[in-house]
Formats: sequence, C-alpha cells, structure tokens
Amino acid sequence: MNFSWVSTYWPLLAAGAVQTVLLLVISVVFGFILAIGLALAQINGPRGLKWLARSYCTCLRGTPLLIQLWLLYYGVGSLLPLVPGLRSSFLWPVLREGFFFAAVSFTLNYAAYEAEVLRGALLAVPKGEIEAARAFGMSRAKVLRRIWLPRSIRIALPTIAGEIVLQLKATPLAFTVTVMDLYAVAYKVRQDTLLVYEPLIVVTVFYVFLTLLVTRAFKIVEAQVSIRR
Repeated sequence: MNFSWVSTYWPLLAAGAVQTVLLLVISVVFGFILAIGLALAQINGPRGLKWLARSYCTCLRGTPLLIQLWLLYYGVGSLLPLVPGLRSSFLWPVLREGFFFAAVSFTLNYAAYEAEVLRGALLAVPKGEIEAARAFGMSRAKVLRRIWLPRSIRIALPTIAGEIVLQLKATPLAFTVTVMDLYAVAYKVRQDTLLVYEPLIVVTVFYVFLTLLVTRAFKIVEAQVSIRR
C-alpha cells in the first residue's frame, strides 16, 4: 500500500470533502423543507394538489437518481444558455456549474423519499393528541407547528437518519457532472498515479466517518427527546 501521494493531493482531498459535505447539507436541508409540504399536501391537500404531490413522489422514487441528474444537467442545462440575458446576468456563474444541478437534483430526489417518511409519521401521530390540542382552542396552523409536526418528526427520527446516510452514499454521482467531490478527486489521483485501491480506501474511510457522525448525532437527539418525554 502506497499513501505517499496524500501529502501532494491533500488540498484537493480537503476541497473534495467540502464539496461532498455541502451537497449533503444543501440537499438534506432544502429537501426536508420541501418534503414537509409534499407530505402535508398528500394528507390534507385538495384533490388536485394531493394528486400532484403523490405523482411527484412516485416518479422521483421510481427513477434512478443518475437519470434525474443527467436530465437536469444535459437537458435543462443545455437550454439555459438560450434564455435571453441569462449568460450576462449575475446568476450565470452559479447556473453554469455542475454543482448547481447536482444540488437541485439531490434535493428534489431526497424530498420525494423524505415526504413518504413524513407522511407515514404524520399519520402515525395519535389522533387524540391532535383533538386535545384543538379542544384547547389551538388553530390548525398552531396544532401543526406545536403538536403534529414535532411529534411526527420524533417518530420518524430513526428513518430520517437512515435516509441521510443513503443520501450521503449517493453524493459520488455528482462526479458524473464534473463536480470535484471527494470521489472525483480519488478518480484524478488514480489517473495521475495509477494507484487504484489507496484512493478508494481514503474515500471509504471518509464516508464511514461521516456515517458514524450522522448516526451518533441522531442517537443523541433521540436520547434527548426520550428524556423530555
């Protein structure tokens, strides 16, 4: 095993690790916010909105993430330069990068999966708790904000942790749209040094470390939630 190359490539490795973590954080945060709306639309939305939310979740959960990513990057991305004035706008430096399309694709995909998790958790909240809150005179918005949504998130915590780990393992797909994430750096190292296993071992250790970090963080949150009960 030869790891002498690490001293030369560590700046690239650090930058790739940052890109990977950024993709994970952006997709999880914004995807979770979108998932809340999708879950509520499927439960309490009007028929048309309910149908749209279910169709969205079914389509994105039923197609590979790689295809969704390529449709955005090679499809929508190829049309953006045709929009008048876009290339000269302040948005172009962001919209021309593969990172933007990867972040959008990962966010939309994560939202579809998380919406189903939240939908099940919302339905699992005992109806007595919601009825008791309404009996105290709480509005529907306050019941959702203070009782229904927090309770459902507590129920779904273990599954949410698992979904975040799965999202982390999907981040190497960003390499296919020119994003220099950690896997892309490992690929470059392999091309430059002809070493195959060592770069992949470094990537594996990083992903295992992040997985342990996420798992530990959610265990602490679950323990705190149990104490407050």
